[in-house]
Amino acid sequence: MGEEKRDSGPLSITYMADMPYDYHAGFYYSRFLKELKDNKRIYGVKCPRCGKVYVPPRIVCRDCFVTMEEFVEVGNEGTLLAFTVTNFPYTDTTRGEPKKIPYTAAYIKLDGSDSNIVHCLDETDEKKIKAGMRVRAVFSDTRTGDYFHDIDHFEIIQ
Repeated sequence: MGEEKRDSGPLSITYMADMPYDYHAGFYYSRFLKELKDNKRIYGVKCPRCGKVYVPPRIVCRDCFVTMEEFVEVGNEGTLLAFTVTNFPYTDTTRGEPKKIPYTAAYIKLDGSDSNIVHCLDETDEKKIKAGMRVRAVFSDTRTGDYFHDIDHFEIIQ
């Protein structure tokens, strides 16, 4: 009867868990990555109803809602739709390392595609970049099946 209970609050343990994982890309994206890695070719998938081509490939057309099964090669050149030049330091989320700055992110519509991709542009001087410019993919010498690194960057075509 003479015991007092002391409530010091909940206990906690701080622990940093290392959780490596593999992500299954699926058939459509795997084919896209394999063509980049093995052949330096960019593939999309074509809608049988409206004819739109999506890069990267997706299973269902966003407009028609039908399954797409026809893989088609698109060009490694395209049109710059929009861009932004980043001048502040941050961590590259794909590698966990500091990103080299300045850095230009670009929205690109590849020839033969009806969608756009996001990648990096090798030009960082905003005065030399304009929407509507033509750009070309520059493939990495060593490709591993990783979209963002198998295409090293895009360059402006003069």
